[in-house]
Amino acid sequence: MTIEYDEKGKFYTDVVTKLPVSCLVQTTTHLMRGSVHVRQGERFKNELEREETFLAITNVSILGADEQVLYTSPFIAVRRSQIVWVMPAGNNHEASQE
Repeated sequence: MTIEYDEKGKFYTDVVTKLPVSCLVQTTTHLMRGSVHVRQGERFKNELEREETFLAITNVSILGADEQVLYTSPFIAVRRSQIVWVMPAGNNHEASQE
């Protein structure tokens, strides 16, 4: 990690602050419940429109057709081309409200 300082003492790092947003993600085969991390001050939609191949989801539960949990994991990367829809769920930070 690099840290740079300007003449006023303000520092800049490579670390990007993100806020977790609870959401539901429907892929072509499964429904997932977890958190997508959105850059502070940006919209949920901005995170979905990034050019990256995969969308990172944390604290994820993969649900069956009867909404029973089939699998849980602290992290999963989902290929964006397999996502049908995404919806914020529950109480979220301000990032999801914009």
